[in-house]
Amino acid sequence: MQRRSFVKRAAGAAALATVSGAAFAQSAASVKWRMSTGWPKSLDTVYGSADDMCKRVAELTEGKFEIRPFAGGEIVPPNQNMDAVANNTVECNHVLASFFIGKNTAVAFDTGLAFGLSARQHNAWVQYGGGGMPLLRKMYEKYGIVNFVCGNVGVQMGGWYRKEIKSVADLKGLKMRIAGIGGMVMEKLGAVPQQIATADIYPSLEKGTIDAAEWIGPYDDEKLGFVRVAKYYYSPGWWEGSASITSMVNAKAWEALPPLYKAAFECAANEQTMKMLAKYDARNPDGLKKLISQGAQLRYFPKDVMDASYKASMQLFDELQQKNPDFAAIYPQWKAFQRDQASWFSLADNRLDSYTFNALNAGRVAAAKK
Repeated sequence: MQRRSFVKRAAGAAALATVSGAAFAQSAASVKWRMSTGWPKSLDTVYGSADDMCKRVAELTEGKFEIRPFAGGEIVPPNQNMDAVANNTVECNHVLASFFIGKNTAVAFDTGLAFGLSARQHNAWVQYGGGGMPLLRKMYEKYGIVNFVCGNVGVQMGGWYRKEIKSVADLKGLKMRIAGIGGMVMEKLGAVPQQIATADIYPSLEKGTIDAAEWIGPYDDEKLGFVRVAKYYYSPGWWEGSASITSMVNAKAWEALPPLYKAAFECAANEQTMKMLAKYDARNPDGLKKLISQGAQLRYFPKDVMDASYKASMQLFDELQQKNPDFAAIYPQWKAFQRDQASWFSLADNRLDSYTFNALNAGRVAAAKK
């Protein structure tokens, strides 16, 4: 009897869910949004992730909530993406928040700071870090924006250079395409940072308008062809321990959404946070092999450059705390979280990774000698 009763209840619940789903499909209002991005369509990683996120939202809402993504410049120039959301020209965007430090240097925490958190650590800070997301949300509130993490590219490369960087002196007067906090640090070291749209980086390097440029990493850099105009490829991209991607959403548009649509948007954003990083990790090794075959010469920044960059970064953060109350409200909590993460990761991940990578490399060398 109990089994028959359970089966009846289960069948009834399934039938109710089916009816509810059908009722939702019929009664839910259709919503159409536009998403401006900062990326060309040729980049199937970052732009492709925005496109996938929009498709997933539609799938989760049975096509009732449609978001159409646009490549950088199709609706507004990439550097106006934050304003476009704030004034509701578009309902949402898909960007690297640090592009907008001219509005508020604290947006850099939404992307990542120089010598900062890794992708895993950043997500831990945002989701469970004792206030990461609430602090970001409070900062964005004054612009009428709600922010969502929707991707991460991981640790980046240190960029492409027409000449070798052998010491800090080689940075003096260097015209480099680099945005965000990294650009501010490079300026302290004597470089001349340039904020240039993605599509303009290659011709600027080719013409000699700039001497160097950073973008993301091997997979995207190979697609953009930088190796043809600047052969020295440096590591690491110290200006962001990882680069987290953000979707800024107009607060009024967000509040007008039905709860199910909000849940679908957050779900799709969370999925892309995982998938984008996985795609870069899977694709970058092959991208690097292609670049080397095309003549890229790998280099590491000299220790004096790394030391000077770290010192200048810490000085900059102290200065920004003094100038910007929003930066001062976030930095101490963020820094304390980073210290705790460093104590744990250095004990576990770093030890295992260092040993394993050294063993693999030793095995590769031994095999090559046979």
